[in-house]
Amino acid sequence: MRVLILGGTTEASTLVKGLDPRIDATLSLAGRTSAPKREPVPTRIGGFGGPEGLAAWIAENRIEAVIDATHPFAARIGRNAALACERTGVALLAIRRPAWERRQGDRWTEVETMVEAALALGETPRRVFLTIGRLEVGAFATAPQHDYVVRAIEPIGDALPVPRLTEIAARGPFDEAAEAAFLAERRIEILVTKNSGGPATYGKIAAARALGLSVVIVRPPRKPAVDSVLDAEGALAWLRDRLDH
Repeated sequence: MRVLILGGTTEASTLVKGLDPRIDATLSLAGRTSAPKREPVPTRIGGFGGPEGLAAWIAENRIEAVIDATHPFAARIGRNAALACERTGVALLAIRRPAWERRQGDRWTEVETMVEAALALGETPRRVFLTIGRLEVGAFATAPQHDYVVRAIEPIGDALPVPRLTEIAARGPFDEAAEAAFLAERRIEILVTKNSGGPATYGKIAAARALGLSVVIVRPPRKPAVDSVLDAEGALAWLRDRLDH
């Protein structure tokens, strides 16, 4: 069975490692990092050209099933996959990890967008840790009074033109102990992050709770209503069921 996996997440990595030998899979990555992690299946990099381009690629490559294992905040590719699979009549399954839920001791301010997140920092200068990826840091240029620490896989270049900026290149996951040490060492006062769910990046949330730090957390975007499972194991079971029937 020929399968297209839209990836870039830990779920996608787990999925490709557990595939049945009868599955001929292609992994697609958006190309947002210059040195993506190597995976044991053929991998394509870059976009498809909207839902029309994705539908054409699916048809041309005789794809029989698509797994959307993209990041919870990758809303555009999720919509494109739903439209393309509807047009081509190809089965689509999404892996939708649950968002984190507020626990006792969490000091969250929940917002819908990065623009709202920048406003939520307030007027008083603070030492802010941005862990939102490099593509959306520009929203915080509207709040230049703060002292920013940005951690990202790729350099952010001139995307955040503010007077006080510390840039740290690193790739997770990071556990709670490491995150707590980092937050303390960098004298962080407030954390800005996305509610991405899953265990891989939860360490910073747990560390902020333990240290009593405030967190501005962006809610995940709405995704299309398609068949979904919670994790890679669920997707593997779905694929096995299709193979056996």
